[in-house]
Amino acid sequence: MDNLERQLTCPICLEMFNKPVLILPCQHNLCRKCANDVFQSRGTPSVVGSGGRFRCPTCRHEVVLDRHGVYGLQRNLLVENIIDIYKQEMEGTGIKITKKKEEMMCEVHEEERINVYCQTCQSPICSMCKVFGEHQDHEVATIPEVHSRQKIELSDCIAKQVAANDKLQSVISLLEEGCRIHEMNAREVKAAICDKFDRLYSIIEDRKGVLLSLVTEEQLEKQKVLQELIAKYSGELERAAKSVEESLLFLEEPDKAAFLTKTKELIERINKAIESSNNANIPEQGGFEHLQVNFSKEEVVLQKLDFIKEDGSVADAETQTRGSLSERSGAGDDSNFADSREAEATSEVYETTTVTESEGMGILSDDPPSEDARGEGAAGGSSAEDDDVFITPRTQSPSSAPSTSSQSGTLSGDAGSSLYKTLFGIINQ
Repeated sequence: MDNLERQLTCPICLEMFNKPVLILPCQHNLCRKCANDVFQSRGTPSVVGSGGRFRCPTCRHEVVLDRHGVYGLQRNLLVENIIDIYKQEMEGTGIKITKKKEEMMCEVHEEERINVYCQTCQSPICSMCKVFGEHQDHEVATIPEVHSRQKIELSDCIAKQVAANDKLQSVISLLEEGCRIHEMNAREVKAAICDKFDRLYSIIEDRKGVLLSLVTEEQLEKQKVLQELIAKYSGELERAAKSVEESLLFLEEPDKAAFLTKTKELIERINKAIESSNNANIPEQGGFEHLQVNFSKEEVVLQKLDFIKEDGSVADAETQTRGSLSERSGAGDDSNFADSREAEATSEVYETTTVTESEGMGILSDDPPSEDARGEGAAGGSSAEDDDVFITPRTQSPSSAPSTSSQSGTLSGDAGSSLYKTLFGIINQ
């Protein structure tokens, strides 16, 4: 015990170390207060925060301090734990720890030195306690004998505690490493998920652009046909109006012979304008029903996006999705990729609902139109430039849905006839 106390004694104050205990670079220990006193006795540094230096009182090794001073030195937690254990053991035996050079005196008989150990009470006592005190009938032993035995026992406890502390520190280190590994793995998984979703966003945006371009292309084609007819009929209307105006002025001609010389020409011109007006028709173009989309199945698939399960069900779905995306992205040049995307867009559009134009009648169908039907539709659109343009009413099968031609802006046969009658009535007035 004396050797242990000597190891736990500060070389400055000659008392047991007071917390916090600092460990110097030379591996000797000092109380923080004592270390600060030694440092202050060397004089404060000339520059604030520039640190300082002092020598170890045990080995005279020079200790260099940083800007934190003695507070920058590390604490010796092991020595502090040993001091706590030692003090608990001493307090349990009733021994009063005094300065090193002072004798341990009995708390009951203050003038008597402790020199025996009561094994019944397990506490050091003096001779007066054994002879006259409450320990008269107790079994006692000599201090050196008990000291040797308890020193060995305490040393074993300290060794076990140090080993347990090392094990606990190893566990803490492993737990901290586990936290770092989890953080790194989570960061990698998040990056992979974001990358896959970014790829999905890119593919969806590409498909959106393709579909919108197809709608715009058909819109422009339909508008081109109507604009050409507008220009044609506007010219005819302007010529007819001039003929009517000229005829009205000629009706006031007083010279009957002069009137008769030009009447035939005016009548022929007006009859020709009337015939041209009677032949004016609005082409049956249909709406955009065949360009409708239905992504309900895709939405269900997107809502089921999940991590790979142990049974591999999601893994199979992800493999199929990846294969589909690879086919859409293509491995060839840009032109082949654009053609394949356009073909896929056309196929997807016709999978939803298509309008097949056959012999001038628009019929709702679940099948995409044939190449001949598409060619006839294109030829019908280009025939708007001819003089004879006819309105072909749209018919539908009994099982098909009601026609939406009025909603899409097309005119039925009855509406066209009513419009023409109104126009002809104005001309004939």
